[in-house]
Amino acid sequence: MKLTKVDIHKFKCFESKQSFDVESDVTVLVGMNESGKTSILQAVAKTNYFQDDPAFKFNLTHDFPRKEKKKVDRSGEDPWAVTCTYSLDQDFIKQINNDLGTNAFSAKSVSVIHKYSGKITFEGVSVDSEKVLTAIHPTLPSRLNGLTKLAELSSLAEEEEDDGIKKAIQSALRFYENKWNWADPIHEYVAREWISASLPKFLYYDEYYALPSRISIEDLQAERLESAELKTAKALFDLAEININELVKSDDFEDFKAELEATEATITEELFEYWSTNRNLEIKFDIDKKEKSINANQVRIVEHILDIRVRNNRAKVSLPLKNRSKGFNWFFSFLVWFKKIQEDQDSSYVLLLDEPGLNLHASAQADLLNFIEALAGDYQILFTTHSPFMVAADKLHRVRTVLETDDGSQVSESLQEKDPNTLFPLQAALGYDIAQNLYISKKNVLVEGVSDLIYLEVISSLLDAAGRTSLADDITIVPVGGMEKIATFVSLLRGSKLSIVCLLDSTVGQSGQAKLDRLIGDKIIKSQRILHYRDHLKGASEADVEDLFEPQDYIKLFNGAFSEYPDISIEDLAEFSKDRMVEKINSHLGVKRFNHYRPANYLAKESGKAVKLGSTTLDHFEAVIRAVNQAMKK
Repeated sequence: MKLTKVDIHKFKCFESKQSFDVESDVTVLVGMNESGKTSILQAVAKTNYFQDDPAFKFNLTHDFPRKEKKKVDRSGEDPWAVTCTYSLDQDFIKQINNDLGTNAFSAKSVSVIHKYSGKITFEGVSVDSEKVLTAIHPTLPSRLNGLTKLAELSSLAEEEEDDGIKKAIQSALRFYENKWNWADPIHEYVAREWISASLPKFLYYDEYYALPSRISIEDLQAERLESAELKTAKALFDLAEININELVKSDDFEDFKAELEATEATITEELFEYWSTNRNLEIKFDIDKKEKSINANQVRIVEHILDIRVRNNRAKVSLPLKNRSKGFNWFFSFLVWFKKIQEDQDSSYVLLLDEPGLNLHASAQADLLNFIEALAGDYQILFTTHSPFMVAADKLHRVRTVLETDDGSQVSESLQEKDPNTLFPLQAALGYDIAQNLYISKKNVLVEGVSDLIYLEVISSLLDAAGRTSLADDITIVPVGGMEKIATFVSLLRGSKLSIVCLLDSTVGQSGQAKLDRLIGDKIIKSQRILHYRDHLKGASEADVEDLFEPQDYIKLFNGAFSEYPDISIEDLAEFSKDRMVEKINSHLGVKRFNHYRPANYLAKESGKAVKLGSTTLDHFEAVIRAVNQAMKK
């Protein structure tokens, strides 16, 4: 059975019926603080919590919307709380029909209505009762025709002389335990024996279930721990299969430690499969004791304590669990809590995670998302968040927005533009994804501006068409918007474990060069991966990308791009002694800086048509591109 839809009728901040579909794998509830996200998870959890827990039972006083509480009290009604709709797969339907002895049940989904009293009713449990009775015995429907009381059916079974028919009537009795009705009892049998017994169980988890570093076993035994801590601590002892009462009576802990060590190994292995932030850690359990002197020769153990520590194998130091980050504690404690249900092989579960990874760094939240994706192979998962790093930009169909309004909280499956605060995590997630993928790939060459990008891309294509060396297909050219930003981009992209080569003009500037030197000194980037255009021009002390062109080729591009200036010639520029072509043109025009993008754009439009490049130009660009390809391998 899979949860496919939730209808919240009246629950806490939900004052009117709110419905949303549930995905077969992961559903994400996004909204601001106090919007009602937690209430949704709690409402769903109370429909079939995985263990008997008073905190997860519907309570009219605490759960019903306060402003309507008096009205419902006066009415004496038993209001609806939540309706959960489940899909049924063919194997499950087949099992029911095998039990009934005929294909009398064909429903593809059923709805379970949960009331505040704890009573439940079913919709969609449609059974062809006559088919069921006929399957028991062909004459049974006619024999039951006209009977109006359950006692008459019992008498019929006693009076029947044919053993086969007698057994058939007795079989029919199982459907008629409480009342006499042709249809309802068989429906109730299917609902009770199959649907209700097979409903998925819900596990709810939030940050309050985090384990403390030291647990008094006597306090655990007496249930003196905080409620949430108590549940997780008990789960840990259940997982280790340790009897608390036996431990309290013991003064030899070796057997108990052995069980704990086996448990710590299991949890550590699973934890660090998804915790990439620091893989040098391991969980350590120990049992400590507090002793009190009775007399000069005798002491008595007055308290047993479970000590949970985290060891850093690199630093050879261990610290109490509470001294690790809140994010690590959340991850570890959740695994303990989650392991409890993994032991149950007879039930299916839906995981309800409230703000998972709230205290995790963005990269660790990515690890957590991977963990959730892995769990979704075996469990349906609903989780709440307002972090953009917990929203997969390529899976926005999973998102349901939760919004607080004057009429109570509302749930929507559409992304409502009227509430920008609710949409912010989604917009941020999408923006982050675009930033990561629009220009960035595994291998990147950083250049100053868009004109560098165009020249390199266009001429690489020309070289490729001529069978010469072109830019490797897996390399992306990233314009960073100025040399001063090169160092910042190197640091950012290097943090994402990407390969980077810098292709620079000669005018980095003192500040930019100093930053690059620091990056090289700090071993953030190798010096072999910082290339300059001048290195591929004989005798040039300074060079921009424009200087890779033969002078007549670049002048041709400039004249084609700028109709507002009279055409210039090589002779016009001969009087200027500057090495760089752009400086010569600036001086000739008497401007501080002309638009470098326009000649590049002209080349992109006219390449192969009005513009033919000379062999020297192609040789220069090929040398640069070959150097980039080689540097990416170093």
